[in-house]
Amino acid sequence: MLTWKDVINFSVKGNPTPDRRVEKTEAEWKELLTPEQYRITRLKGTEMAHSGALCSIYDAGKYGCVCCDTPLFDSTIKYDSSSGWPSFTQPIKENAIKYEKDTAFGMVRVEVMCNTCDAHLGHVFPDGPAPSGLRYCINSESIKLERVENDN
Repeated sequence: MLTWKDVINFSVKGNPTPDRRVEKTEAEWKELLTPEQYRITRLKGTEMAHSGALCSIYDAGKYGCVCCDTPLFDSTIKYDSSSGWPSFTQPIKENAIKYEKDTAFGMVRVEVMCNTCDAHLGHVFPDGPAPSGLRYCINSESIKLERVENDN
């Protein structure tokens, strides 16, 4: 389980190696993505709080990168943080996420990106629930839910 100390270490000392890399030209990304997805994932934008389609959806499944389909988060670790963005406590695996120090807007935060294609996802904060204490605050436009059927 990743902790805030792990996140800081990755942002300072380097990220884990991804399983694969996906690289495209800006023209290719623009052709693949909607204008809003492009603004958020490639230009490091943010959607307005409480506006994302995935904020209040808690269906079973896996959340993948909208740009490259890499699995990033599992629905079992999604929770309602009341922040206005989908929130998760852990990535699906340690090397799924890339971490970088972000000093924009006069504050220090840790940006999270897809480690496969460098898509901007959002930020991670140390104010999440136990046991990890992490809150991955993710833009709905940067992820897509691949639903699975429950066998109940």
